[in-house]
Amino acid sequence: MNAGAAPQSVRLYTHPQCLQHDPGNGHPESPRRLEAVLSALEQRFADELPTHLPNPALIELLEKTHERCLFEQLDACRPSSGIAFIDGDTAMSPGSWQAALLAAGAGVAAVDAVIAGDCLRAFCAVRPPGHHATAAQPMGFCLFNNIAVAARHARESGFERVAIADFDVHHGNGTQDIFYRDPSVSYYSSHQSPLYPGTGDPHETGCGNTHNVGLPSGSGSIEFRHAWSQTLLPAMRAFAPDLVLISAGFDAHYLDPLAGLAVTTEDFRWLSKALCEVAEQSAHGRVISMLEGGYSSTALAECAVAHVEALMS
Repeated sequence: MNAGAAPQSVRLYTHPQCLQHDPGNGHPESPRRLEAVLSALEQRFADELPTHLPNPALIELLEKTHERCLFEQLDACRPSSGIAFIDGDTAMSPGSWQAALLAAGAGVAAVDAVIAGDCLRAFCAVRPPGHHATAAQPMGFCLFNNIAVAARHARESGFERVAIADFDVHHGNGTQDIFYRDPSVSYYSSHQSPLYPGTGDPHETGCGNTHNVGLPSGSGSIEFRHAWSQTLLPAMRAFAPDLVLISAGFDAHYLDPLAGLAVTTEDFRWLSKALCEVAEQSAHGRVISMLEGGYSSTALAECAVAHVEALMS
């Protein structure tokens, strides 16, 4: 990786088109989520957080992560107007295809910027989210698996050991599935269990690269911090990644309406700092974070600010 001049500390990657993915009235994964995040970041950071517009991910690059049947499903579902549902949770509007390409492209752009030495860390405030999409199936509000696309691009660009930390309240079944037999990419997840999608048992270990801690409903700061400090972070340190990626879902927050954990904004700040410390030890501080879930606008805005503050520290 390039040494170069001192890079910018943290970049924000986002695109207005990500607001044009509209799953319909009443759907929890609404454009208002991203609007709340961007408004809070602008109010808190202004010019301190340089914003960059990604290019759409190239199909050739996406095909390194996803199978042809996933593209066929999305293409068959793309509406010219209105809303079309892939499954009971996952929908497309006329703007969804381009939004999904840009969401995946944000992670690719962030990887390229880190490699070039243009920034040390990045936060990709994009939607639709990605960590439920498997190699072959869009699902769980997710069309492409944004973090998996970024990880694959990082590996092909020269990173040897990529760690993915996922603290979304829902287990990232798609990410786990894509890298389950790939020892060069390790996956670390805390999530509520039982809960959608029903995966993430501690016995799901892949080739020794998969680490899951399920938290029962009602778990809060103590259980969340214990899962990471005693199990997941030590395993990540032992792996010694040369790049840390984060699936930053904030729906484990106690205000979130879709789940039953009681994590606080300060818990997310603590974990974000801890992940940066792992990156300092083996990855020269390199961290790329991508927005996943979070369905309380108030909590999501607060947590995004705390998360970026930690990335800057």
